[in-house]
Amino acid sequence: MSNTPPMTASPLTRAVLEIDEYASGLGWDQPARLFALVDTARLRAEQPSLADRLGLRDESDSSGLTPIEQDEIPAGKPLDEFLGTIAWPDAVAGCALTVERLMLPPSAEASVPDGLDEARLAKWVAEHPDRQEVRMTVAVLRDGARESALRLREKDTATEVLTGSDLVPGLAEALTATFAD
Repeated sequence: MSNTPPMTASPLTRAVLEIDEYASGLGWDQPARLFALVDTARLRAEQPSLADRLGLRDESDSSGLTPIEQDEIPAGKPLDEFLGTIAWPDAVAGCALTVERLMLPPSAEASVPDGLDEARLAKWVAEHPDRQEVRMTVAVLRDGARESALRLREKDTATEVLTGSDLVPGLAEALTATFAD
């Protein structure tokens, strides 16, 4: 079953779910992936050959966003440092990132040992019995709009994908910063 959203969903929500579905098709244990979001109608008008290669011949949806995957994110470089190096051309309306992480339920916060450095904390989370693997897809537009999709590995079906604008606020803010002048 496809998790393609209804046409009544916002273009940003449709783009986030399209990227989530794409990432889902690649399976788990994947590296982070970065996408430029471009206005589909503008892409068709300004770069018709690229639009054709991307299969964007249908002109019935003039309000959509087309995700275009960017080069691979350098391995070993912290994500926040990498995002700090990005600058987008004017033709890019927004961007999105999909990344896998371990997460704990809020109830586990009280049991985090004091004084752990980042490496020890990551190890503690990885060994915690209540940890969950999650794939987060976060997208932002230049105008500040944002959307996210979360998919748990243990509930890896399109009907279990959670969406919302404030699910991963820190990552949304980091992506928004890539549009700062």
